[in-house]
Amino acid sequence: MSVVAELIRTEDSGALSFGNYELAEKAKKEDYECAGSFYKVKTFKEITKLERDGMFVYESVPGTCVHDFNLGASGVDFTVSGSEDAQITVGLKEDTEYEIFVGGNSTGKMKTNLGGKLSFGVELEGNGEVPVSIRL
Repeated sequence: MSVVAELIRTEDSGALSFGNYELAEKAKKEDYECAGSFYKVKTFKEITKLERDGMFVYESVPGTCVHDFNLGASGVDFTVSGSEDAQITVGLKEDTEYEIFVGGNSTGKMKTNLGGKLSFGVELEGNGEVPVSIRL
């Protein structure tokens, strides 16, 4: 899976792809419009962060590349890649339990905090791209 050279783009399906973990210095793109919302992405080798209409959506440490990011009422789906294992945080409904699937396998259920954030780790080093699905 290649990085997103333009930092953020909309796929034919309407899903977003964003992030470039190969950058040595921070890069950002603001006011990217998709489906009536405005997105801001900041990315480089140490972190990738996505906001929608000024609100937190996604963060990874270190930086990652995300393809086909689709956030819906029942959860989120995306494929992630990076040069090393990453800690990922996504913004969902607050105080809600979700089941996390990484690479097609359930890693268990977790509850979001009062801010709606859910954090989990993904083993990326040597794995190429890894599908992630988070479901109610």
